[in-house]
Amino acid sequence: MVEEITDRISKELMIDTTRSNGSDLEGIDAHMKALHRLLNLNSKKSVRVIGIWARGGNGRSALAKFVYQNICQHFESHCFLESVKRISQDRHLSHLHEEFMIRIQGECLIELLRFQRVRGLFRQLAFKEKDISAAFEVSLYRATNVAMEWLGCICGRSDADKSEGCCSVQLIDGDGIYNVSRIDHFIKDVKLADCGLSYAVVSIMGPQSSGKSTLLNHLFGTNFMEMDAFKGRSQTTKGIWLARCAGIEPCTLVMDLEGTDGRERGEDDTAFEKQSALFALAISDIVLINMWCHDIGREQAANKPLLKTVFQVMMRLFSPRKTTMLFVIRDKTRTPLENLEPVLREDIQKIWDSVPKPEAHKETPLSDFFNVEVVALSSYEEKEEQFKEQVCVCERPGFLQMSDTYIASLRQRFMHSIAPGGLAGDRRGVIPASGFAFSADQIWRVIKENKDLDLPAHKVMVATVRCEEIANEKFAHFITNEDWRKLDEEVQAGPVSNFGKRLTTILGSCLSEYDGEATFFDEGVRSSKRQQLEEKLLQLVNPAFQDVLGHIRWGILEKFKASFDKALGIGEGFSSASQDWFKACMTQFDEECAGAIIEQANWDTSKVRDKLVRDIEAHISSVRTSKLSELTSLYESKVHEALSEPVEALLDGANDETWSTVKKLHRRETESAVSGLSSALAGFDMEEETRDRMVKSLQDYARGVIETKAKEEAVRVLMRMKERFGTIFSHDSDSMPRVWTGKEDLRAITKSARSASLKLLSVMAVIRLGDEPDNIEKTLTVALLDPTKNDTSKKSITTSDPLASSTWDEVPSSRTLITPVQCKSIWRQFKTETEYTVTQAISAQEANRRGNNWLPPPWAILALIVLGFNEFMTLLRNPLYLGVMFVAFLLAKALWTQLDIPGEFRNGALPGLISISAKFVPTVMNLIKNLAAQGEAPPAANPENRRSSNNTSSSENPPDHKSSSKED
Repeated sequence: MVEEITDRISKELMIDTTRSNGSDLEGIDAHMKALHRLLNLNSKKSVRVIGIWARGGNGRSALAKFVYQNICQHFESHCFLESVKRISQDRHLSHLHEEFMIRIQGECLIELLRFQRVRGLFRQLAFKEKDISAAFEVSLYRATNVAMEWLGCICGRSDADKSEGCCSVQLIDGDGIYNVSRIDHFIKDVKLADCGLSYAVVSIMGPQSSGKSTLLNHLFGTNFMEMDAFKGRSQTTKGIWLARCAGIEPCTLVMDLEGTDGRERGEDDTAFEKQSALFALAISDIVLINMWCHDIGREQAANKPLLKTVFQVMMRLFSPRKTTMLFVIRDKTRTPLENLEPVLREDIQKIWDSVPKPEAHKETPLSDFFNVEVVALSSYEEKEEQFKEQVCVCERPGFLQMSDTYIASLRQRFMHSIAPGGLAGDRRGVIPASGFAFSADQIWRVIKENKDLDLPAHKVMVATVRCEEIANEKFAHFITNEDWRKLDEEVQAGPVSNFGKRLTTILGSCLSEYDGEATFFDEGVRSSKRQQLEEKLLQLVNPAFQDVLGHIRWGILEKFKASFDKALGIGEGFSSASQDWFKACMTQFDEECAGAIIEQANWDTSKVRDKLVRDIEAHISSVRTSKLSELTSLYESKVHEALSEPVEALLDGANDETWSTVKKLHRRETESAVSGLSSALAGFDMEEETRDRMVKSLQDYARGVIETKAKEEAVRVLMRMKERFGTIFSHDSDSMPRVWTGKEDLRAITKSARSASLKLLSVMAVIRLGDEPDNIEKTLTVALLDPTKNDTSKKSITTSDPLASSTWDEVPSSRTLITPVQCKSIWRQFKTETEYTVTQAISAQEANRRGNNWLPPPWAILALIVLGFNEFMTLLRNPLYLGVMFVAFLLAKALWTQLDIPGEFRNGALPGLISISAKFVPTVMNLIKNLAAQGEAPPAANPENRRSSNNTSSSENPPDHKSSSKED
């Protein structure tokens, strides 16, 4: 099969070339289309092995190579066979065919491209385009590049170079321009937006011409352009290229970065290297760091300065994400990997430790942000087969089949790299695939706008210029800073709180901004420029400080006055308040002065402090006298409040324990007030005599409050006695209103109520704050409640009437509230005003008793039976009498019900008769009218007439119905 395909395509090419010589085709695209038709690459059938050749000619090797690069990605294995003329041996096809078959069976699939039609294209291009023609004269190979660039497809790359499972695009060109349109087309072509979070980004960085593109092409099946070693060692990859890997799940994007330390950019133009490296670390999940084995342990060759700079800027510009750094050691030597790996890890750890980090990540270990992996590969040039076995898809001898391949260990590690345990299994902060293009664009903008990555070799010179610029920018920004301008205006207008703190914050922010932007410059230059900036700022804010000191002194003095007066107003000790607030205010003065002072300035505030001390002491002296009188008034008001209402309540419910309770209350509240006053006076450092005099005055005031309240209650004693009598007389032991049924002992109830009222009078007669006993209650009981016990025949008038006096025995007049004569008068008036209540109770009992006994006596009932027997017999003989009596009974019953005769007589006979006589006639008339209205109603045969009649009757007699209802 292989021989048939090879012969057919070769013969068709030779025939077609002889017939037209390519003259009917113009442009590389037309030639490529013709070639694709011959190859039948779009066929659904699998093209396993194919070889293409054509007779050689002068200068067509480069063109053939270009065609090869454009179609080689369609095949699983491919190679470019040169020196065809020598192999063919007098241009016999059999020798080429033999060499072709040897290569297929022994090494790899050969695609021998000698495409004669391309010759006609370049002849036309050489005459149509001046730039291509000029290039053609210099070098046919360079002309090929120029032509392909003019056609938008240089060296096998297009805007979206597509192959089976692989697609690539230039993400950022060599000038640092982000290709927005091409990346958008790339995203659509590879359908990246459909991946969600299931995708990975891999990038590679390392020195120029170190085999990065070669490694990616073998590892991921991409088609990045590789350096032609036969043409010399020069820059091949410019900018950053992006491709999708073939045959790796999940979707994996690979970035090929421009090599570092290149001759083309020179020593000082290292900005793009740092920018691209930072870009790779910012968006990649896995970063391959390509380095030669013999560069391990070196400083520049191992890219240590580059990594340090990138780490510094990354920590400041971006929130660090978990990234895997895979060090790929190329051209492995005899040194075991176990010995090389610790060296690399130690170097990375030292770089991480030396990088200035934000406060939040000062102690963060390297492992929180980076996974470090190391792998070693054999030399690609010297041990190509071994290199492929370690990296790429390898084949077994014989014809290739997809089922005959196996995946090497390094490629296998990239399978399911984002799964747990994979190379990027613990990544963080993944951007959805739909936002990858926008995120990459924004990250590149941030990186491009950051000037700190533009570091030439002469770092001291640049540090001087940049730090000077930064310092001037910050000083100008401070002058126009809204916070500083507002603070300065407040200082000019009046007192300002926390001046030093606010100004320190503003200055600190300004200096911090300087430190943040100048962190990565030379330390000596940075510190020097910072000091100059600090001095200029201090000189600018010094006048405002002088104004603040006066405001502080005045504000502290006013605060002391207000706080000291307030403390005394709430009862705090004078001495303690003055001392505490003096210390507090002076401490606050020192704090505010210290806060107002800039750390670098040594301004003296002692004179202002001495003046403040003198002002405070003068104020304390003036307040002392007035506060003593206020303190006395305060405790007197407390005593009055504590005794007034409780004493009134106790006297209102006077009993045997009233005055003992009042004495306890007086003693407790007086002791409490005296204790509080003594404690308060102790704070004034007063003399003992003055303090005792004030305490005695407070005790007298407390006794006066009780005496005043007792005199007020004595004036209302008669009213209190009547209220108590009414309460006890009209309510039972359960405090329920009494219902006089006639069974109550009215005399005992009356005596009990009067005894309670007399108890109230005896309690209110004198003030009993001492322990002296008296017989006032006994005297009042004998004289007023039980006067029959007095033996009037053997005693004088005074003795027989103990109340005929203006004083009580053994009670001084100062304690007397109600004299004996006044007690007698009050009792007489009390009995008179309560007599009606007793009379009403007696009447209620008699009415109730009569209401319960409305039947006549038994003898009367017997007499009625005997004497009325003949009348009873008459009724039996004449039934008409029974009907009349029955009607009379019904009428009497109706009147009995409507007049409520039992209820009317319940309040007494006379009130009942009067009420019944007033209601009798209207009630009888109302009954007659109702009977008449019912008699005039028609028969019930016609419901409608009956309803009409009822309505008419109701409308004619509304007053009667209302009257009847009212009477009912």
